[in-house]
Amino acid sequence: MKPVALGVIGCGVIGRHHLAAASQSPVIRVAAVADLIEEKGREMAEQYGIPKRYAEGADLLEDPDIEAVVLAFPAVGRFPLAMKAFRKGIHVLTEKPVAMNADEVRRMIAARGHLVAGCCSSRYRFLPSAEAVTRFIATSALGELRVIRARNISAAGAPPASPPPTWRLRRAENGGGILMNWGCYDLDYLLGIIGWSLRPQTVLAETWTLPDHYASRAAPNSDAETHVTALIHCEGGAAIAYERGEFVASRAEGAWQIVGSRGTLHLRMTTEQEKIIAFDAADGERGVVSEVIWQGEEDAARVHAGPVQDGYAVRGDTRGTAAQNRSRAGAGRATDQRRHLSFGPTRARCGGKGR
Repeated sequence: MKPVALGVIGCGVIGRHHLAAASQSPVIRVAAVADLIEEKGREMAEQYGIPKRYAEGADLLEDPDIEAVVLAFPAVGRFPLAMKAFRKGIHVLTEKPVAMNADEVRRMIAARGHLVAGCCSSRYRFLPSAEAVTRFIATSALGELRVIRARNISAAGAPPASPPPTWRLRRAENGGGILMNWGCYDLDYLLGIIGWSLRPQTVLAETWTLPDHYASRAAPNSDAETHVTALIHCEGGAAIAYERGEFVASRAEGAWQIVGSRGTLHLRMTTEQEKIIAFDAADGERGVVSEVIWQGEEDAARVHAGPVQDGYAVRGDTRGTAAQNRSRAGAGRATDQRRHLSFGPTRARCGGKGR
């Protein structure tokens, strides 16, 4: 089985996770990397024996050997490179958030055609506990869904020892703040584990930016939200109560629950050394009976490895070359003979400066 020729644009923190995961996969061959910072690209190419490196992500996409690409650089540059990749017949895995706004995402979906595309906002649904929870909810043991609750508060710690990245809390670079950085994980997880059965109708929400007394925790000119809360009313009467905040004047707190007419599930999304998923079941005689439905440790490395390793699994016996993919994409024809890729439940110039 011929490995997929992968290019990675962005060799910062998250790009390095993708490269580490891809290098361990028997179905992936990292053919090229790109980063505007020359030292980063050179370091990764040398570490993983990658034959080609570029400064500009657009130049990497011109490489006829590339069949698929990971976009691991700030959101402001993802849309133009994703669109170019689709025009070239290249499959795309993009870091989160997918793009700067919903309109860009819709245009990317429309341009994808028969190519495969995925986003890393789904990475927490690769965990064993998430798979166990998904199976449990599918049994209807909760009864009629009533409230889906997620509250995650990160306390404001000491000022950072090194300058924080500029993109993280600048709307012009990231499209938003905590809602873009963590909300995409939270909502993907909550809606995904219940089988995408909820249809939001009305949203009442509020956001707040970084307080002046915590200004040293972020880069200058940071204008994106650091705290968000929302009440979401869905078809059928279920409600989502959501809150996520960082740099908050509060102790750290986290509470996740899915409340139904016949029971409540207590869960957590992120990895923990000793994670417990518990179910409180309604009992006509005793009132409520609690049981543990999953318990164990989870490897945090799986969070980053899952999207790229599962994403570039090769299926099917008929595979075209990258050049054939490009020809078919340009002609707007179905790509029945191209290399078939399938994503599992799945980062300012457009050259791709790693995050």
